[in-house]
Amino acid sequence: MPTNKYSAGIILLIVGIVILLGKIGVFSFLGAIFWPLLVLIPGVLLHVLYFGRVIPAVMLVPGGMLVVYALLFVICNIFGWESLKYLWPMFILGIAAGLYEYYMFGSSIPRVVFRASIALAAASVLFLVISLMWSWGIYLVAVLFIAAGAWMMFGKRKRW
Repeated sequence: MPTNKYSAGIILLIVGIVILLGKIGVFSFLGAIFWPLLVLIPGVLLHVLYFGRVIPAVMLVPGGMLVVYALLFVICNIFGWESLKYLWPMFILGIAAGLYEYYMFGSSIPRVVFRASIALAAASVLFLVISLMWSWGIYLVAVLFIAAGAWMMFGKRKRW
């Protein structure tokens, strides 16, 4: 009987601490920071299950997608969600990563899967560069033009 009283006391103590921490916002803070783990863990789990020979290679496609998307969400959590307007091509890159893993680790996968993954990755990088150039990259282009013009005007000239 005394051990039951002791166990019940520990349970009540833990429940009280959890309620108190919840009321002061600790769990909402942790949830706001670590929620991308809810996307990352299934992606990693799909990889572990494949390499443990439990599921077929085609499950690497969603696994790769989930891992890339989780990393994208972590970046957006750190730098703010307004950065997603520039990083949206990462969603295409997730599909490319999943297809590439499927091609690399699956047996007798047609070469068209490899070509599709490379094409999607190239499109993703191109869209990312265009997206960045459209926003803040134009300032970089302007600075490069100014530097080139100044170098042409004031740089060393060869005398013939």
